[in-house]
Amino acid sequence: MRRAIVLTALLGLLAGCAGGAGSQAEQQALVDRATLAVQDMLGDNTAPARDAAARLRSARAVIICPQVFRAGFIFGGEGGACVLVGRDGAGSWSSPAFYGIGTGSVGLQAGLQDSQVMIMIMNDRALNAVLSSQFTLGADASLSVATIGGGIGAGTTAAVGPDLVTYAKARGLFAGVTLEGSILSSREEQNQTYYGRSASARQIVVDMAVHNPGADPLRSVLMRFGTRQ
Repeated sequence: MRRAIVLTALLGLLAGCAGGAGSQAEQQALVDRATLAVQDMLGDNTAPARDAAARLRSARAVIICPQVFRAGFIFGGEGGACVLVGRDGAGSWSSPAFYGIGTGSVGLQAGLQDSQVMIMIMNDRALNAVLSSQFTLGADASLSVATIGGGIGAGTTAAVGPDLVTYAKARGLFAGVTLEGSILSSREEQNQTYYGRSASARQIVVDMAVHNPGADPLRSVLMRFGTRQ
């Protein structure tokens, strides 16, 4: 019975990562969950949260995944829905572009984990890599990845000047969540649904060519925690 439950959850999360336009209400619900995730992850006054907030203040952009599931019994995988938000030179945050995160693995592991994930993108080079149609964490040796806390593993760790900084709060049966090999994929159908017009991730987070007032609370909480000092 437990195997069947875990397998069903795994199939469901991987199917969800396959994408689809959904409804504007569904996209707004994801944006709202991302807002709450930022508050939860950065507002608890722990050392990792303070470190993450300090990184966010210097970030060029941030990916927020309010709910990433990892499940497995022999066959494992992880996946979830995310938003990418960029910042301009004046410090203003964009409205979100929609992304999915997912991967698969094979191993002797069993369990189900629910995590909140943030990936701080520290410079234009890393942002341009993420803005490609698909980006695999840890696959680009030219990009260094640092981690905050013990919950995430990544392809490379750099003590000074990382291109990407990952931070997660995990709950469930696994000790941590591993993002190495995870694929970030743009969801342009969801962008079109949310904004009522076709818009690429670059147009949203770099050009800031579209805006949805429903994203203002997310932009506000990022201003609260991520204002440069």
